[in-house]
Amino acid sequence: MTITPDTATTEENPNRPLRDALGLLKDRERVAERLLESSKKHSFDPETELDWDAEFEEGKWFWPPELVSLYDTPLWKRMPEEQRLDLARHEAASLASLGIWFEVILMQLLVRHIYDKPLTSSHVRYALTEIEDECRHSKMFARMITKSGAPTYPVSRIHHNLARLLKTVSTTPGSFTATLLGEEILDWMQRLTFPDERVQPLIRGVTRIHVVEEARHVRYAREELRRQMVNCPRWEAEFTRISSGEAARVFSISFINPEVYTNVGLDKREAMAQVKASGHRRDVMQTGARRLTDFLDEIGVMRGIGRKLWVSSGLLPR
Repeated sequence: MTITPDTATTEENPNRPLRDALGLLKDRERVAERLLESSKKHSFDPETELDWDAEFEEGKWFWPPELVSLYDTPLWKRMPEEQRLDLARHEAASLASLGIWFEVILMQLLVRHIYDKPLTSSHVRYALTEIEDECRHSKMFARMITKSGAPTYPVSRIHHNLARLLKTVSTTPGSFTATLLGEEILDWMQRLTFPDERVQPLIRGVTRIHVVEEARHVRYAREELRRQMVNCPRWEAEFTRISSGEAARVFSISFINPEVYTNVGLDKREAMAQVKASGHRRDVMQTGARRLTDFLDEIGVMRGIGRKLWVSSGLLPR
C-alpha cells in the first residue's frame, strides 16, 4: 500500500518509495482502530483492580534482585539481605518516579502530535485513549510510591529543564523516539517482574497492568515513528538521530536516583562507581534496550552522531 507523504517530497527522502513498496508502512487508521478495540477489552482501573489495603509480605522483594542496580557487585555481596530488600524498595520508588516524569512528558507530546490532525479520526481517538491510560498509570505509580513508604525521587533540575526544552522543540519523529525510549526498557523489566513470585503482590499487579496497556502504546509509537522516518525531510531525520541519542544519555543517567543509596545507608559515591563498573548492570540495561535499538537501527535512527551518543549512554554496545 502506498502512503501519501506527510511532509516531504520524493526528492527530499529518496528512501520512501522503496520502503512503501516493501509494505513497511501500515494504514494509520486501521492500526488505530485495532488499538481502540484492544483498549475496550484490556483496560484496567488500578483503583479497583489492585488491593491497596493489603499489607506487604515480609521477605518479598519490591523489584527482582537481578534488576537492582548493585546486584552482583562487591558491595552487594557485603550487604545483608535486609539492606538489599530495602534498596529494591527504594529503587522501585525511583523507577516509579521516573515513570511518572516520562508519562507527563509523553502526554504533552501526544497532545502536540494530534493538534493539527483530523480530530474525528481513529488516530486521534486512540491518542486520547492513550492519554487516559497514562493518567491512570501516573496515579497508580504515585499511589504505589506512597504505599511503599519510600520517598519520591525526582530527576535532577537540569534534566527536568532539558525535558521542558524537548517538549517545546521536539519534532514528531523525535517525540515518538523519546516515547519508545521511556517505555520499552521499563516494559522489558516489568515483563520480568509481574510473573515473579518473589516480588510483592502489589508490585506485580502494578507491573501487570502497565505491561498490558503499554503494549498498545508501543505499537502506536512504533507505527507512527516508522511512518515519520520515511516521510520526514532529511534535516528532521538527522535531528531525530541526535536528539534521540541525547535522550538516551539523559535516560541512562536518570534511571536510578543516586539518593537511593544514601537512603539505605550506603556510600553514594562508592555505590555509583560500582554500578558504573558492573558488567551485570551493563548487560541488563543493554538487553532491556536491545529490542528498541534494533528497531531504531532498522528504520534509520541509529546513524552518525546519534549512534555515538547511544553508545556513550551505555544502552548500545560499542
